[in-house]
Amino acid sequence: MSKDSTYILSLDQGTTSSRAILFDKGGNIVSMAQQEFEQIYPKSGWVEQNAREIWSSELSVATQCINRVGVDITDINSIGITNQRETTICWNKNTGEPVYHAICWQCRRTADMIDEIKKDIDFSEYITNTTGLIPDAYFSASKLSWILANVDGARELAESGNLLFGTVDTWLIWNLTKGKVHATDYSNASRTMLYDINKLDWDDKLLSYFNIPRCMMPEVKPSSYIYGKTDTSVLGAELPIAGVAGDQQSALFGQCCFEPGDVKNTYGTGSFILMNTGHEAVKSEHGLLTTIAASTSDEVDYALEGSVFVAGAAIQWLRDGLEAIKSAPESEWLAKSVADSDGVYVVPAFTGLGAPYWNPYARGSIFGVTRGTTKAHLVRATLESIAYQTNDVINAMMSDCNNELKSIKVDGGASANDMLMQFQADITDTDVVRPTCVETTALGAAYLAGLATGVYKSKEDIKASGVKFATFAPAMPKEDRDSKLSGWKKAVKAAIYWSGEE
Repeated sequence: MSKDSTYILSLDQGTTSSRAILFDKGGNIVSMAQQEFEQIYPKSGWVEQNAREIWSSELSVATQCINRVGVDITDINSIGITNQRETTICWNKNTGEPVYHAICWQCRRTADMIDEIKKDIDFSEYITNTTGLIPDAYFSASKLSWILANVDGARELAESGNLLFGTVDTWLIWNLTKGKVHATDYSNASRTMLYDINKLDWDDKLLSYFNIPRCMMPEVKPSSYIYGKTDTSVLGAELPIAGVAGDQQSALFGQCCFEPGDVKNTYGTGSFILMNTGHEAVKSEHGLLTTIAASTSDEVDYALEGSVFVAGAAIQWLRDGLEAIKSAPESEWLAKSVADSDGVYVVPAFTGLGAPYWNPYARGSIFGVTRGTTKAHLVRATLESIAYQTNDVINAMMSDCNNELKSIKVDGGASANDMLMQFQADITDTDVVRPTCVETTALGAAYLAGLATGVYKSKEDIKASGVKFATFAPAMPKEDRDSKLSGWKKAVKAAIYWSGEE
């Protein structure tokens, strides 16, 4: 490997597509490739993916990404991996063949199993205290248990030590190293509902409950760590796999949220909001999740995580459901065409309300409509609802810990909307900081890999590497902010009241 290697290849394996991005040391994108793969829906509520296609598509985009710019393979310092979390894969240790499709994080087939767990209050509390998670079919434990109970031969293979489990990162590492490494990182392990985030070990009580042999489980390492090297037959050289993190934790790291109190929000279909809580695993009193952040040593960092169910999906609703706009970017200039929402509030509870309300029965509602209400007011109110919901989650986080909110680092599609970002700053009364490179999930994996291999000497070195930001500072008078927040709270209360679940 060349001593002057400065490129880092980030493999960003998402829910609907595989991507590869080549970064230079300054965090600049040198090359990018993307390929979608099939989503499989065998039954209502079931979501699967072909694990082989996940691997082949990721290998394909990695090769395309490198070839498009003619970078010599020896000029690539290392590889970072970030991935869709909770998705569950089991494969034969000897042949490398999956015994079943990957069960996607979205899959609800094990909801009945989780409902039984929730009836046992003490055991549910044990799960939360041990894993930081609330019992849900979203996580890997019940999916893995289902495979062992329902796939012919899986139980026998597992009991004999010949069946391996992994989240998507583990599956990619296994294939990149041709079966030499079976490992995951703390951040992905913490999303399985099988990992003790305090003791940093797989929990025997949970493994026993779900009837999962411990020999199936991957070795768990820090996110910034040299896991092994790619087999030369894969990419043509032995490249260190040196950074691994689940997508949301990787974005937290890519946003340089290194200190307790640092917050990032990824505005996607929903919004994922994470707050770094440092070396303390803070237990939430508001239904937030406690998870392990992307960590650089054996002394791990933790984070609180909360989700807004409907963020970008509200803009899609305006476009596809109401046909109020023709494209997502149109929502910004239409919203800017009016001074405010003229008292209109949209509560986009299309699938219920998350933290801090946790009401699954609430439904989407519009309040404050008058004869003077226009399409522009409705569009603006819909955008504002994204900021209000984000503010609710952040307030819950601040109530759970004593950290001071410094700013909100943002990324994701809707973060490109300047009007929304300014309103977010105004309504939360804090700076909203948007990086010029919004590919922060992939960038986080690259940073983690670069730290492990010495491209970056420290987190401060990363901060000084050339990352640039745009800042939206709060400018709304306090009385206006208080009035708008009061209206939002009334709207949410009314939406909940309408559902009959006061």
